[in-house]
Amino acid sequence: MATTSAAYPPPPPYYKLYKDPASAASPPPPLQGTYSVFGNTYTTDDTLPSLEEVGLRQLYPIGPNIDYKKELKALNRELVLQMMELADVLVERPSQYARRVEDMGLILRNMHHLLNSLRPHQARATLIRILETQVQRRKQAVEEVHKRRNEARSLLQESTAALETQLSQQRIV
Repeated sequence: MATTSAAYPPPPPYYKLYKDPASAASPPPPLQGTYSVFGNTYTTDDTLPSLEEVGLRQLYPIGPNIDYKKELKALNRELVLQMMELADVLVERPSQYARRVEDMGLILRNMHHLLNSLRPHQARATLIRILETQVQRRKQAVEEVHKRRNEARSLLQESTAALETQLSQQRIV
């Protein structure tokens, strides 16, 4: 006999309080600080921890005025150099490859951290692009409405003029 299980947990018990909107209790307040989901602890703070907080050495300068492009290029050059040295070590001293692999991992983590620190700027630029696109579409829609209104006005004027000429012709006859 096969056992069945739900894909999602059942709703919280306070959903029964919302049968009548007038007598409904207010929902629980938003979480602050840390919380646990499926055994993992998460925090509501949306900040990128520094490399030192994670326990890694930072290979680029610390400060608010970082030239991301320059630092990423420098780290990429260092990574290529480490890869070349790893190839040499694997040929000449295969037992000493672990240090080179660790160095490459540190460089990659630093590059990843630099890229993650650019995410807020990327999100802001994406949002600006989306809003500009929406404004452009709305302007086009308003322009289309004005065009259709003018067409309807001209059609109405033509129809009115045609009716007036027909009426005047019928009165003559």
